[in-house]
Amino acid sequence: MWPVTIPRNPDPARPDETTLLERLRAGEDAAYEELVRLYGPRLLAVARRFLRSEDDAQDAVQDAFLNAFRSINSFEGQARISTWLHRIVVNASLMKLRTRRRKPEQSIEELLPNFLEDGHMANLATPWRKAGEDQVELAQLRGLLLRKAQELPDSFRNVLLLRDIEGLDTEEAAQLLEISTAAVKTRLHRARLALRELLDPHLRRVAE
Repeated sequence: MWPVTIPRNPDPARPDETTLLERLRAGEDAAYEELVRLYGPRLLAVARRFLRSEDDAQDAVQDAFLNAFRSINSFEGQARISTWLHRIVVNASLMKLRTRRRKPEQSIEELLPNFLEDGHMANLATPWRKAGEDQVELAQLRGLLLRKAQELPDSFRNVLLLRDIEGLDTEEAAQLLEISTAAVKTRLHRARLALRELLDPHLRRVAE
């Protein structure tokens, strides 16, 4: 069964998850192959958001599928299989980050706003141009956001990805990152401010 080969393009067909789960629990090899074919590409996309190395991302997906296959009988089916796999690959990606040799993180202070003594911002934020509804433009905007998020130090980037991209709540993010909910909230606030500064030159509204 290993290594798993992740297909380049996901199958858009939506599976009958109840039937697929029954086949997986029965140990049907074709069901495992279908699981990889259906969900492999999107799980790889998630892993790539956390891991800058393509090899690391591939390894994280491999680990995620292996963990899923081992624990399939304990999966109660209360959530969608895709949601369950998403949580597993996020955790696998974060664990891989922890195994890397830690390097001192750069400060993001220069990306944060300065405040006057009266509490007001020293420099008011420049209005951004309004995004249209064109799907190509929206995809480009999302790509820009993800690229700029990669410029943040890991401790801030990971919180931002978990909360604003992967859609986890504060408690879930805290559990995965092994930090307090207060730390998640603080890092998320600072990460959003820093990301806005990074995006500003690209999204600033052109003066009329």
